[in-house]
Amino acid sequence: MKSGKRWIILIVAAISLLFLGLIYAWSIFKGPLSEAYPSWTQSQLSLTFTISMAMFCIGGFVGGITGKVFSLRTKFFISAVMLFVAFFGASMLPANPSTAIIMLYVFYAFFGGGGVGFAYNAIIGQVAKWFPDIIGLASGIMLMGFGLGALVLGGIASSMMGSIGIPMTFKILAVAIAIAMVLSAIFIKAPTAEEAAALKPAPKAEDAAEDKPAVEIKSYTPAEMLKSINFWLFLIWVICISSAGLLVVNSAANISVAYGGAAVLGMMVSLANGFGRIVNGSIFDNKGGRLAILVCTLFLIVAGGLLILGDMMNSVAIIIIGLIFVGLAFGGCPALCSAYVSRMFGPEHFPTNFSIINFNLLAAAAIGPTLSAKLLDAAGGSYGTNFIAVIVMAFIGLVIWVFLARALKKAN
Repeated sequence: MKSGKRWIILIVAAISLLFLGLIYAWSIFKGPLSEAYPSWTQSQLSLTFTISMAMFCIGGFVGGITGKVFSLRTKFFISAVMLFVAFFGASMLPANPSTAIIMLYVFYAFFGGGGVGFAYNAIIGQVAKWFPDIIGLASGIMLMGFGLGALVLGGIASSMMGSIGIPMTFKILAVAIAIAMVLSAIFIKAPTAEEAAALKPAPKAEDAAEDKPAVEIKSYTPAEMLKSINFWLFLIWVICISSAGLLVVNSAANISVAYGGAAVLGMMVSLANGFGRIVNGSIFDNKGGRLAILVCTLFLIVAGGLLILGDMMNSVAIIIIGLIFVGLAFGGCPALCSAYVSRMFGPEHFPTNFSIINFNLLAAAAIGPTLSAKLLDAAGGSYGTNFIAVIVMAFIGLVIWVFLARALKKAN
């Protein structure tokens, strides 16, 4: 059971999150929609993604606090309905631009973001219970699927819009995502009490030899977690690293073109983003949280140095390598959030606690793109100052890690 059933559930979870990750493909839909409604401003279009991210966090939080109200299967069905309404409603935008933009906010952003957050919390929260021994790796695999959703399904959706148009593409996506959530409800389930007991990690050999008792991880309530210095230090760290990542991640294709490369090279960031979730999660399992957080920070420091060097030498090759390291760092943050909250604050209240740490996305999404835009305007379109900001924020993250490492050592 330990090596079979749980891995099947993990694979299903990763595929389900691949569909949910389509919410990050807003840039794919943004271009065709702006052509269909040329009077829409960039601010109006950007607000769609902002609302969807806010609803993603809120949906995850609601999913967490209603864990004892709704069964897991009910959560999946609620998410399926919300996501069907989101994409089907977005397929029926009227010709009037003023009415259409409001409908886009209501359907795609409100229902779509909320539905993704609701299902995301349900999947991560339940599947994590199957992997108490390798929570970092399991989180990395699941979140790799979520991170690659925009790349894989976004590319398919882009081709579909070119051949069958936006409305029909949204209708097909509405059905496909709803089906994925219904199938998730069938396959994904929490372990029974007997299965959970069998899944508990065995004591280390040295502890067993000395006949030391097993150490139980205390489960913190959300209120208790919010009083912990370890929570706030980690939250500040992850906001810092994610904000730095967003300085360049969303503009990876444009950055590649600016230095003489092809736009497709920017996709390397998405691949590194997915790979970084597994790498950082595996380090967390095998070497502990302190080293995993340090490695993630060092990835970003290396990235900033390479990007600055690439800018000075006008070398697209160095720029691309730098972007890959940004992806490794940025991708590691979601996996470390899941693993850290589970290991540090226990499994009992994990869905709610995990949804709270995910609110870092709101801060990062506000800081990173806003700072990037202002720096680009001030530099006349040059990305050099963005790259300097990346390494500055990376070193700030390193300082935060020093305090976090001391707090974790004391807690251990």
